[in-house]
Amino acid sequence: MTFTPKSDFLQIMLERGFVADCTDYDGLDEALCKGGMPAYIGFDATASSLHVGSLIQIMMLRWLQKTGGRPITLMGGGTTKVGDPSFRADERPLLTPDMIDQNIAGIKQVFSAYLDYSDAPNGAMMINNAEWLDELNYLEFLRDIGRHFSVNRMLSFESVKSRLDREQSLSFLEFNYMILQAYDFLELHNRYGCMLQMGGSDQMGNIINGMELTRRVAEDRVFGLTSPLLTTSDGKKMGKSQNGAVWLNADMLSPYEFWQFWRNTTDADVGRFLKLYTELPVAECDRLGALAGSEINDAKVILANEVTALLHGAEAAKAAEATAREVFEKGGVGDDLPTLTLSHDDIGDGVSIVQLIVKSGLVKSGKEAKRLIAENGAKLNDEPLTDGGLMITTETLSSPIKLSAGKKRHALVQLG
Repeated sequence: MTFTPKSDFLQIMLERGFVADCTDYDGLDEALCKGGMPAYIGFDATASSLHVGSLIQIMMLRWLQKTGGRPITLMGGGTTKVGDPSFRADERPLLTPDMIDQNIAGIKQVFSAYLDYSDAPNGAMMINNAEWLDELNYLEFLRDIGRHFSVNRMLSFESVKSRLDREQSLSFLEFNYMILQAYDFLELHNRYGCMLQMGGSDQMGNIINGMELTRRVAEDRVFGLTSPLLTTSDGKKMGKSQNGAVWLNADMLSPYEFWQFWRNTTDADVGRFLKLYTELPVAECDRLGALAGSEINDAKVILANEVTALLHGAEAAKAAEATAREVFEKGGVGDDLPTLTLSHDDIGDGVSIVQLIVKSGLVKSGKEAKRLIAENGAKLNDEPLTDGGLMITTETLSSPIKLSAGKKRHALVQLG
């Protein structure tokens, strides 16, 4: 692409690899140059924490604010009650209002680490779309908003077609999600002058719906900008580890485990991830990403430290690195290692080593734990664990024990 942006935000987005598509590069660039543009990204409240897959969108909002724009984090308190059908194989389970409120409270903890919600002119805003969606009059909404949508066109969206092609049902409830999300853009434009919606590339259909609705009803020009749906160089979906989702909230994934996820980045992804998930200069990201041999491991530590410091703070990043060095280089335990604390009642007459490996979070099931032991991948206090029938008693736990699954996953088990 030969487009050369004048605005700082769009220049950063392009040179760091944030952009998959834009509805109007020239128009958006011109609007951004005027300064103070409000822009939003919507987040569904389907869990009490976001995971690493959402981090690219959060970084986009952070860069928007750093370049003078005003970020809006739109919480889907209303739309979560319906469920987004985008590229889902089936319908999402419906959540109660109380569950949604609890999830929103958990998610809020993450945003404040990246965005400034002060009263500054470009201070971030956190808004819940339940403010307007919960109060809608159904008949008025159909008459005033529904008439702007073509069912034929909505059926052409890939997210809908993929469900129908598999002969899987798409409920009327889910079908309404697209209209409700489009209405969010109109409301944010009318209330706060929002001119830009950003999101993953799978959301482009929904974004265009909102743009067209706003153009027709408010008679104003607005824009859409999407980021790529990231996969690692080996084809894995970003945001997943061997043990499941990489959550952003510390109460769902410790800072050490978060740090370790980034430290385990594949060599080929280091430069790209440095550009997307840190604020290091692009030239430095390129230099670090080009390192080879043992030097690339130093770049991975820098990546892990930078990303962890942004989310959990510099002290947490330092502690995680110190623990990693203690565990991997010195064979020690480390202060920040994930820890399972058991009571005397938990142990009773004894707990099998298989159960402990599962409870410590190193694997998901007893079957996996047994296979790990059988394949010589498990260690107890840094010694090979070969007895799958070993029982751990309170006497065994008179001092903490260290469990390991392979070379990179470790946990501490102690008596509380």
